[in-house]
Amino acid sequence: MEQEKERCESGWYCPFFRWFNKGFDFCRTKYEGIVGRSFDRPVRYLVVYGTIVAAMVFFFMRLPTAFLPDEDQGFIICQVQLPAGATQERTIKVIQQVQKHFLEDETKTVDGVITLAGFSFAGRGQNMGLAFVKLKDFKLRKSRDLKAPAVAARAMKAFSHIRDGLAFAFSPPAVLELGVANGFDFQLQDRGGLGHAKLMEARNQLLGMAMKNPKLIAVRPNGQDDSPQFKLDIDDVRAGAHGVSLAAINSVLSTAWGSTYVNDFIQNGRVKKVYLQAEPKSRMLPEDINTWYVSNNSGQMVPFSAFSTARWQYGSPRLERYNGIPSVEIMGQAAPGISTGEAMAEMEKMATELPTGMGYEWTGLSYEEQHAGAQAPALYAISLLVVFLSVAALYESWTIPFVNLLMLPLGLVGAVMAVTLRVLPNDVYLQIGLLTTVGLSTKNAILIIQFIKEQMRQGHELVDATLMAVKIRLRPVIMTSLAFFFGTLPLALTRGAGAAAQNAIGTAVTGGLLSATFIDLLFIPFFFVLVSRLFIKKGVPAPVVGTVPPEVH
Repeated sequence: MEQEKERCESGWYCPFFRWFNKGFDFCRTKYEGIVGRSFDRPVRYLVVYGTIVAAMVFFFMRLPTAFLPDEDQGFIICQVQLPAGATQERTIKVIQQVQKHFLEDETKTVDGVITLAGFSFAGRGQNMGLAFVKLKDFKLRKSRDLKAPAVAARAMKAFSHIRDGLAFAFSPPAVLELGVANGFDFQLQDRGGLGHAKLMEARNQLLGMAMKNPKLIAVRPNGQDDSPQFKLDIDDVRAGAHGVSLAAINSVLSTAWGSTYVNDFIQNGRVKKVYLQAEPKSRMLPEDINTWYVSNNSGQMVPFSAFSTARWQYGSPRLERYNGIPSVEIMGQAAPGISTGEAMAEMEKMATELPTGMGYEWTGLSYEEQHAGAQAPALYAISLLVVFLSVAALYESWTIPFVNLLMLPLGLVGAVMAVTLRVLPNDVYLQIGLLTTVGLSTKNAILIIQFIKEQMRQGHELVDATLMAVKIRLRPVIMTSLAFFFGTLPLALTRGAGAAAQNAIGTAVTGGLLSATFIDLLFIPFFFVLVSRLFIKKGVPAPVVGTVPPEVH
């Protein structure tokens, strides 16, 4: 008391709180008047409620879909691919152009570049290359044009001028274990057994349609193109006529082109291995095979030309399968302003125009996104059921929980509107935010309804008890809601590492919390009185003060 007296005498404590309490009392009086008038105008408030619910459904259905937001993880990846048969020298020149762009044109964002030749996520070969670009610390890249997506977009524009090969720049996925790049991961499958040639034709047709689609960018095959192959046809009948076995032919081929272990020998006290292999000059050209001989059953040397023919053909460097079906992997990204869900829908639409027998599957993050979207309705339904049963157990009534269920759309509309205003997609984090908002809406309803029930047990009439609860419970509801609001607000405004995920869930929760607090406060007492009047038992006498009235159902 002495401290309070000192604060009052200092002149700053009491005036501030007097002003605050006066303003709060004024708002509470206005709020109590609005609630009191709502009981006499049920149709008007039902129309407003229906309009809010319709707006929530409208904006929710228009939200673009995604699985996880793209994170700036401090580095990007560049993949280089030259035509089949290109030498490593040509590949290195293209890699040097990629490296030059980042080290000279992106000095504000790039800290260093590591390049690899002969290897990429699409496969191994002299025409493959890879580059890892490390970006500077987040503190030095605060503006939007210095973030990883902007750096990758500028790199893609610069790489379009490279004529000797293809180069793509992309950010890693939000979950590194689910793929090698952001965007979508599409598996084109030959389900009809049409053959490799038809599969490649379908792949090229799909890539051609993707190039013309304005919603897709950087659509590319994540594999190796067909390359020239030297095929050796062995005539079994002619080889048998010369007394040459297939085992002897295979032994000569593997020894000449590869190598064969013979034995060990000791030199200067060390054991060394002996390998047998043809001289380089005898295995450099396709025609060199005519100079090879195989020993037959009689010990005579038979030339390869006596039972074999050679020819050139095109074929895949590796056989790709997905779920046991021949397939080719196609990766790509959504255009700026387009979500991955829309990009996946466009790919599925174009896949329907492919020849009969061609199918597709999603893999990596795209697979998880597809299944997450399919499970969302069941998740929401289970959440509503849990809320209904929990509130029913709390009040021992089947009618009062309907008030809580009617409040849920009023909280969700704030979350949906906040996400829409920030141009965020409907992803996993929004689903978490919506479930959190469901709990907050239920909490606000319980704080008010519980007090109404207590007042009615003390003998107060339904409307009087409701107005008394509105007046007394306004401050606790706002205090608890604002405490949660200011706790989640930093998530919605944060920047730096992991900011995309924090912004997604923070925006949904803060937006839903605002509507669940200020809109629910108007409709919780209205719907409680409305539902109580509709379901209250007829013929039950009015409760007497000092006695416990019958339960309202």
